[in-house]
Amino acid sequence: MTAAPALYDVPGPRTRRRHALYGALSTAVLLALLAWILYLLFHTGQFTATKWTPFEYQGIQLLLLRGLGNTLKAFAIAAVLSLALGGVLATGRLSDHRPVRALATLVVEFFRAMPVLVMIFFIFVALKVQPLPALVAGLTLYNGSVLAEVFRSGVHAVERGQREAAFALGMRKTQVMAHVLVPQAVRAMLPAIISQLVVALKDTSLGFLITYEEFLHAGKLIASNLDYDLPFIPVVMVIAPIYIGMCMLLSWFAGWVSRREQRSPKTEAVAHVPAGPGALLPGGEPPMAPKP
Repeated sequence: MTAAPALYDVPGPRTRRRHALYGALSTAVLLALLAWILYLLFHTGQFTATKWTPFEYQGIQLLLLRGLGNTLKAFAIAAVLSLALGGVLATGRLSDHRPVRALATLVVEFFRAMPVLVMIFFIFVALKVQPLPALVAGLTLYNGSVLAEVFRSGVHAVERGQREAAFALGMRKTQVMAHVLVPQAVRAMLPAIISQLVVALKDTSLGFLITYEEFLHAGKLIASNLDYDLPFIPVVMVIAPIYIGMCMLLSWFAGWVSRREQRSPKTEAVAHVPAGPGALLPGGEPPMAPKP
């Protein structure tokens, strides 16, 4: 017989029936909403052959693949640079030197508060930078500043006793950070890091505003084609699942890394070995109980 939960009562028959009714009503509302959306799509002719014809042509398919490749390239560069910049700024914010800490704090707060689109436009228009470097620079400055705060909060989340014990053993601050604090903080930081990388992936779509030929820019070219009756909704229905799939893939990768860290030999429990008889001294005999 299973034990009853300590924090709540087991629902009775009436409560279970009420919960089943709530679930059925919620399902009915969602199905009705889906049916209404499908009705509107069919009523406005979004599933006509004319609007979906462009996706049959090889040129359109290559355009979408090239845009997807440019999106992934911009994201990969921005992700690596953002992680590196976040680490540098977090190190500055954790520094014992006040001028370094003040400068790092100023940089982080400035670029974290600045809208990423404004930074991209400023770099592209004012500094006359090419579209890809302008997009990557804007994403790096913003996401690197946010990741700096994630890294700093992750290090501070480690118990203070870990830091004090490491210093008591005679370790320098660099050794304490590299061997004690950061390895423990990575697990706490990983979900926030992946969430911010997902934001960076979605923000690559801002590149179409500065004529960077990324995935959304390719979709915009197809959707604005008058020959196919402006297939805006079909383009959204093709592009949106791909963006969602890439974000879900990042989340899955984060979960895989977390599970792998939990199975790491460094974190697994050491098998307990039962105590055996002690080693004999040279020329000695096993200890004997005194005779009565």
